[in-house]
Amino acid sequence: MPRIAGQIDVAKTEAILDAAVEVIGQRGLSAPMEEIARRAGVSKQTVYNHYGSKAELVKALMARRVARITAPLREPGAVDNPREALEAFARSMLETVTTTNGYSVLRVIIQGAGEMPDVASEVFEAGPRQARRQLAAFLATETQLGRLAVDDAEQAAEFFAGMVMGHSQLRALLRLPSDRTPAEFDAQAAAAADRFMRAYAP
Repeated sequence: MPRIAGQIDVAKTEAILDAAVEVIGQRGLSAPMEEIARRAGVSKQTVYNHYGSKAELVKALMARRVARITAPLREPGAVDNPREALEAFARSMLETVTTTNGYSVLRVIIQGAGEMPDVASEVFEAGPRQARRQLAAFLATETQLGRLAVDDAEQAAEFFAGMVMGHSQLRALLRLPSDRTPAEFDAQAAAAADRFMRAYAP
């Protein structure tokens, strides 16, 4: 069955973003859009039609990453079982860090932040800050429903993320191999969720 136009656009979008992760991760923010287009199997004009500039493309990469990390907070039943949702969110964060390309683009942006501060600022807003805001919104909802007692949702979101990530984020940014197995990450996610729920029990 032939795909409809919307499906084709989604496929092209994913191809462009996947190619951008590879090319920017390898060549930095100066990577040419032509190379990204070639890797994605589309024309350069198609890339610009989707994203008007490289800054917009990088922001889209961060937005996709945030959507994947925060997906557990939007799963059916997440609001009804905050402990399970937080554990899944924690596991999602850890999986993102430990994948090959999980931090390649972020590492490149940090390296080029001095030369492109505006891009770095926009990426921070679209990436890490947006992820924390979504987690904070989830915690605020749980507090309104009486399942948690969080007085400062933004602060609690920072506490939870810091408890989960530990040194894993720094190791990834430094290109050091993970010092934990998938099973150990699962245990870390579960422990973080349990301790957070106890700390903010109503």
